[in-house]
Amino acid sequence: MEYLHSIVQAHSVAISAAILLIAYVFIALEKIPKVTIALLGGALTILLGLVSQTKTLDGGLDPHYFINFVDFNVIFLLVSMMIIVSIATRSGMFNWIANQLLKLTKGHPVGVLIALGAFTAFASAFLDNVTTVILIMPVTFFIADKLDINPVPYLMTEIFASNIGGTATLIGDPPNIIIGSAAGLSFMDFVNELTPIIVVIMIVVLAILWLFFKKDLHTTPERMAEVANLDNSKTITDYPLMIRSGIVLVLVILGFVLHDVTHIETCVTAMLGASFLLLFEKPKDILSDVEWNTIFFFIGLFIIIGGLEASGGIALMAKWVLNVTEGSQAATAMIILWASGFISGVIDNIPYTATMTPMLLEIRNVMGADYTLPLWWCLSLGACLGGNLTIIGAAANVIVSETSAHHGHPISFMRFLKYGAVVMITSLILSTIYIWFRFLH
Repeated sequence: MEYLHSIVQAHSVAISAAILLIAYVFIALEKIPKVTIALLGGALTILLGLVSQTKTLDGGLDPHYFINFVDFNVIFLLVSMMIIVSIATRSGMFNWIANQLLKLTKGHPVGVLIALGAFTAFASAFLDNVTTVILIMPVTFFIADKLDINPVPYLMTEIFASNIGGTATLIGDPPNIIIGSAAGLSFMDFVNELTPIIVVIMIVVLAILWLFFKKDLHTTPERMAEVANLDNSKTITDYPLMIRSGIVLVLVILGFVLHDVTHIETCVTAMLGASFLLLFEKPKDILSDVEWNTIFFFIGLFIIIGGLEASGGIALMAKWVLNVTEGSQAATAMIILWASGFISGVIDNIPYTATMTPMLLEIRNVMGADYTLPLWWCLSLGACLGGNLTIIGAAANVIVSETSAHHGHPISFMRFLKYGAVVMITSLILSTIYIWFRFLH
């Protein structure tokens, strides 16, 4: 055992990097559940001594204790928001909002495309993308059936809108939660820096999608009238629950907005809201809706990356990036933005962001906070918007495409790529222009 330990210590960077790389490969192959891979990799990282199993070392705290690498701000914020959204959804409030929006379109197919895209983007800024598309899909199939239109243009618009809208806020997409926690960026930092460019990107993308799909968006006046006269009176199933959860959701978001004044962490605000709503529910029923696979995937992943960080591998990555760009802030920013976009289009953006975040912290240690600030926004924009490149680029993409196939409307990998590449590249070009004039000019 001592011999094994000495080998691991001598080659800790290579071994920790190998564990992360092998985990990436298996996550991409999707043959084994990714939560299993992450937990197995985390357990192996601890077992090999790349991070410490015990809290203390020689009477003091061990900085390499494996728990230190798990970002519990991220964990508790995710769990709390999942609980709040699960409870709020049960009232029917989100479906009611979607239906009201669709009624405003008077059933015009192009208006429906814009309304579904706008609603999905806005909802994804506050709910996770998967929850948003699960909420909106039944409405989409119902509307497409009423209009006698292929639902695929609407479904693809929702996929793109969910990934774009999720980029706009701290809580919209897990990569932003990771970045915000690591960089100390508040909810309002994300709103101030990312929401304006995301609104521009969303408008441009909706125009592009209209050009792509306009030949498919035709129906009869009679069918349009059916949608215009939708009965939305029975959509809300529990009015007291709707009022209670609506108030809590608004107060929690207000708490996020006021973070700079109150200095209460976002995870604490979300926990307060979630625990209050649980007073009126059976916790067992609600907690079964929490995506525990995602939560434990995060935990395992944080430990694997902690092994690479503790071994000095992350510092070497940061040094390599700065050497390649010769310390140029603009070159570093553009590499991170575009590399993040293409890599996140092929692999899960959560492990990618979790790997990149400590590297940016290392760059901040070397180059300073002012140098690193635009890099955080490049990472966020690239990692979140890159999910639109391929059908496996984000969890929402996979769920919508599988549901569409189940309803008899399969979306092939190449068909998605044809549209997704245009949407993603357009988004990154607009992001490049924004980052250049906002931070680098």
